[in-house]
Amino acid sequence: MLDAVDRRLITLLQTNARMSNAEIARRLQMAPSATYERTRKLEDRGVVHRYEARVAPEEVDLGMVAFLFVRSSGKPGELETGEDLARIPNVQEVHHVAGEDCFLAKVRVRDAQDLSRLMREQIGKIDSVQSTRTTIVLETIKETAALPVDQYP
Repeated sequence: MLDAVDRRLITLLQTNARMSNAEIARRLQMAPSATYERTRKLEDRGVVHRYEARVAPEEVDLGMVAFLFVRSSGKPGELETGEDLARIPNVQEVHHVAGEDCFLAKVRVRDAQDLSRLMREQIGKIDSVQSTRTTIVLETIKETAALPVDQYP
């Protein structure tokens, strides 16, 4: 179980994973050694499992986002197609979903031509992919990987 301090600590790390331990301790009004120990315990338990930099997609020429609904020929519950999709570098997320489609993938590409190439040369070469439906994002209002852990005591 996470207590209120753990939840506040996670919220701070999600806001800025580069925040110093001393700054976290100051904000939590705790000793730096105590916040360091709590952080290590959260990491050891797998609650916090990775730190990463969030890069502005437009600055690296990957400004187009698309969501692909992928129907697979695999048996229900089979994840091989999803695993194949996950190996494609431009695919940021793959979700096994209920409904007519089997997987939902989020991709980032340069433009429509790059999306077409990705679908033709990589996704289209996965034998188990039967069909895809694509939704192109016109504008992103909110995008985050942060979880609202501080809202659930």
